[in-house]
Amino acid sequence: MSDRALAVVRAGALTTVQDQGRPGHAHLGVPRSGALDAPAAALVNRLVGNAPEAAVLETTLNGCSVRPRATVTVAVGGAPCAVTVDGRPAAWGAPVRVPGGALLDVGAARAGVRSYLAVSGGVTVEPVLGSRSTDLLSGLGPAPLTDGIVLPLGRPAGPHACVDAVPHPAPPTELVLRVALGPRHDWFTDAALTALTARPYVVSSASNRIGLRTEGPTLERARPGELPSEGMVLGAVQVPPDGRPVVFLADHPTTGGYPVIAVVDPADLPAAAQAAPGTPVRFAAVRHRR
Repeated sequence: MSDRALAVVRAGALTTVQDQGRPGHAHLGVPRSGALDAPAAALVNRLVGNAPEAAVLETTLNGCSVRPRATVTVAVGGAPCAVTVDGRPAAWGAPVRVPGGALLDVGAARAGVRSYLAVSGGVTVEPVLGSRSTDLLSGLGPAPLTDGIVLPLGRPAGPHACVDAVPHPAPPTELVLRVALGPRHDWFTDAALTALTARPYVVSSASNRIGLRTEGPTLERARPGELPSEGMVLGAVQVPPDGRPVVFLADHPTTGGYPVIAVVDPADLPAAAQAAPGTPVRFAAVRHRR
């Protein structure tokens, strides 16, 4: 195997390969997938000189450890965490040179949920439908990382960024999600519509890449029965029978039969990717622009 490779020593709770995803295949039942915190993934790619579409590693809560077979430049961003190379502290949020054979450890998130590791040249697992992203719902793309697997790397596309550090948004202490009501808000009582935007929720520990689940007031329906399955979009706020809103994230199903009470502004979804269980959630209604 080429020396342009990365051996996984510690896979962590859930580490996946992610890029910009595979949008445009909903008619085939294929979710878009891709990095949940897309700005963080794009930033670490820029730091190491990769193209925006290069694949990175997305960790969940407790990081991962990898050993490159050749000298590489890496950058870690997203959720703040400790970074070490052979046990010595290294920079977070900046380019770091890692010699071949050295152990790079991405530590547990100090705040937030997901950290992103970019490696010069990008992770070059075989693409599926134009993307290297792991899709947990459909099973497309590479499986989540396990200890001992080896990931191929591409050739560096350009020099790394000449910076000491760059600004990153902090993980939210309160998650504010701007929503436009609809398309099925008429399936809910006036009291439920008021509760959605006036009462507090918190992020549930059952959240994942498919959806951010919430705990809080139940939303009462004005209509009985169920809808026929219809198309679902990124950021849709679906209300299952338990009455608690679920915000659809990158691996969401492309169709669903539970009513969608609102849709989240896409600009607010990266923060949702970093909202740890227990984080307060507030839905803020906005008007459609004309």
